[in-house]
Amino acid sequence: MTNSRMLSGRRRSLAIASAALIMLTAACGTESDAPGVGDDEAGSGGSGGSGGECLGADGEYLIGMSQANVAEPYRQQMDDDIRAAAEGIDQFEVVFADAAQDNAQQVSDVENFLTQGIDLLIISPNEAAPLTAVVERAFNEGIPVIVLDRRIEGDTYTQYIGADNFEIGRAAGEYVATELLPDGGNVAEIAGLPGSTPAQERADGFREGIAGNDGIEIIAEGTGDWLRELGQSQAEGILQANADIDVFYAHNDPMAEGAYLAAQAAGRDGEIEFVGIDGLPIPSGGIRAVEDERLSATFVYPTGGREAIETAEEILIGCGEVDQEQILETQLVTLDNAADVYAELGGED
Repeated sequence: MTNSRMLSGRRRSLAIASAALIMLTAACGTESDAPGVGDDEAGSGGSGGSGGECLGADGEYLIGMSQANVAEPYRQQMDDDIRAAAEGIDQFEVVFADAAQDNAQQVSDVENFLTQGIDLLIISPNEAAPLTAVVERAFNEGIPVIVLDRRIEGDTYTQYIGADNFEIGRAAGEYVATELLPDGGNVAEIAGLPGSTPAQERADGFREGIAGNDGIEIIAEGTGDWLRELGQSQAEGILQANADIDVFYAHNDPMAEGAYLAAQAAGRDGEIEFVGIDGLPIPSGGIRAVEDERLSATFVYPTGGREAIETAEEILIGCGEVDQEQILETQLVTLDNAADVYAELGGED
């Protein structure tokens, strides 16, 4: 099968039925009949977004994966995890699109998927607000939608999968407050892409985590857009402007590594601690950076790729309903446990 394959008879029927539903809804002036909307008091929608008869194991299914970008190692790993999990399911074909941090491109990518007649959408939004409308469109056209890692505004999707970014940020703050700077000190923060929900949540959580230590101050902030090179250039400017920095807290490991490289070039790496998030079990990931003592700590943030395919299987093949949220577990990684965590997560040599 190819990305440009023609719609099956089933998909044509679904498209016609969805169009009719939309027209009827517009005429009646209500949204209560949209798939998965208003199905329960909590507004969870169950496995809402699924439409038509479920063919189960007898069907063949096209899944579209819309990725915010693949410049981040984390996001490439997410795609790889989805690809590997889907290879074990004969009924699944997954097509991938890379938005390259361009909101308009990602909207276009999803629209292209809809034209191809996908049976399920997986999306990791570049930013929340610009991607909300197209996700809602897919969902309201009867397509199950799995939102992965980054949220949209509202809850018009079938399932969100990701770790709790606020709690990760809070844990990072507590680690800095109790382990790295118990007597107080100065922190520089390098944030992810503005408008992406993890960036805001990891920032807010960190501030709550350090709140119990009055001696800690965030004296400088930069925006690295999740990229190592930009994180490094932001750190260079911060280091030039501030003679006394004790900790760099970055919203992901690549930016933390970028800060380390900037400090190393300035001859100051020995006087600063570096904390990141992601903890990928790959040679270039954060766990190995902790083992090599470039980072003091990282926090494992699972990609959710395997879980997304498991959810897709439950919906499309199992014809089942799913919870609207699936929160993944995380853990602190320091030099004491880095080698063990790397092995437990099946780290590559």
